[in-house]
Amino acid sequence: MRGRTVKARTVEARTLVERFRAKLDELGLDTGGDAPLVVALSGGLDSCVLLHLLRFQADPPVPLLAAHFDHAMRAGSDEDARWVAGLCLAWSVPLRLERAADPPDSEAAARTARYAFLERVSDEVEARATATAHHADDQAETVLFRALRGTGLEGLAGIPEERAPGLVRPLLGVWREELEAYASIVGLHWRDDPTNEQLGFARNVIRHELLPISEEKVAPGARRSLVRLGLLAARNEEAWTEVLPGLLRGLEARTEVAGDRRVFSVERASTLDLGESLRARVLRHLAADAGVRLDEAATRRAVEFTAAARSGGSVELGGGVTLRRELDRFAVMSVSPPPRDLPLAIPDLGPGSGDALIGGRAYRCSWVPGPHSSDAGFLASFALEQLAFPLVVRGREPGDRVRTAAGTRKLKKLLLEARTPPGHRDSVPVLADGSGRVLWVPGVVRTSVIDERGAATLTIGISG
Repeated sequence: MRGRTVKARTVEARTLVERFRAKLDELGLDTGGDAPLVVALSGGLDSCVLLHLLRFQADPPVPLLAAHFDHAMRAGSDEDARWVAGLCLAWSVPLRLERAADPPDSEAAARTARYAFLERVSDEVEARATATAHHADDQAETVLFRALRGTGLEGLAGIPEERAPGLVRPLLGVWREELEAYASIVGLHWRDDPTNEQLGFARNVIRHELLPISEEKVAPGARRSLVRLGLLAARNEEAWTEVLPGLLRGLEARTEVAGDRRVFSVERASTLDLGESLRARVLRHLAADAGVRLDEAATRRAVEFTAAARSGGSVELGGGVTLRRELDRFAVMSVSPPPRDLPLAIPDLGPGSGDALIGGRAYRCSWVPGPHSSDAGFLASFALEQLAFPLVVRGREPGDRVRTAAGTRKLKKLLLEARTPPGHRDSVPVLADGSGRVLWVPGVVRTSVIDERGAATLTIGISG
């Protein structure tokens, strides 16, 4: 009986090695070259099996660099680091060790510090990738954990096999019992982390109580069902990713730079033609590009806003991101403090040039007496006798009005008629004279009061 058990485990181990080699090929990790594969090595069963497979079973061999991060959150963690160092020495694997200067105060903080360390090591050695030892049981626990917290379909996809920047998980399709069988056959030793048994952590409650009870009392294959659910959710997300580019083209999606921000926008009418569920998907995608993941409440707020918003209206989506209606488009942008304007004064009628910064946008200005040709984006000439110096190139101000042939008009109204998007109006240059009178807004309006015909003139050019 015992002989048959050992034989069965040997077959399982051989099968695991074959599957592992195929996964390395699928992930493109065995393509040769000198760039190392960074291996996250905690010293536990999972990471020790991963390192052993890579060190002794990869065909062709893969250059390796083990990386161990000591969180310093419990007594004895330094002993784990020394043990890991001895293991790597015995296996002739280079090792990078680091200990947290200030122990993280939570599991989430520890995870952030650990991944920051791995990314830093990977960048320093220009690694081909960084491998972690997450396996199928981890995937089942993650899917259940997220489901219990009320995640959406994207969250149900669980742990991805690959994610940026260069992180891979070649054991994600392998069960822990398979790792234990392999370790038994090759005589592998490892370090147990006592915190993995403490039920004060939600993950440990799922691992040691919820899943065993589920398999015993509810569904014998609960773990496998959860992994399958994650796979189905991941495929759903993949399908969405495939259709998204065509959908965005149909919505005339654009990415623009406004000051120090990027603005992601779509055409309003086409967006409103979408059903609410699909519209929510589009808005979540735009928000993600702007740097924030929308929760259910923020998504609902965004969808409701698009249905009723007037031009110039906006709604905060959280994380420093705003959704605005700008005329016939919806725009998602990160919110940043308005940049300080640097107006440019034109002191007298002598020739000169200089720079102005308006709403975060730089403008090059030049001026010269008389008519003049220039490469400037806009040119305008004004009768000298009617100018009140100093002139100034500035941003718009509340109450700005312009005298036109049709009477005095509000600049705000003129910008609207010129279909200048609300998000760009604060970066429009305004030429005013010493009395505060608005003379010219390039591309929008020029006052009709000053007529330069037959008079000495000053020509001004503004480009940006």
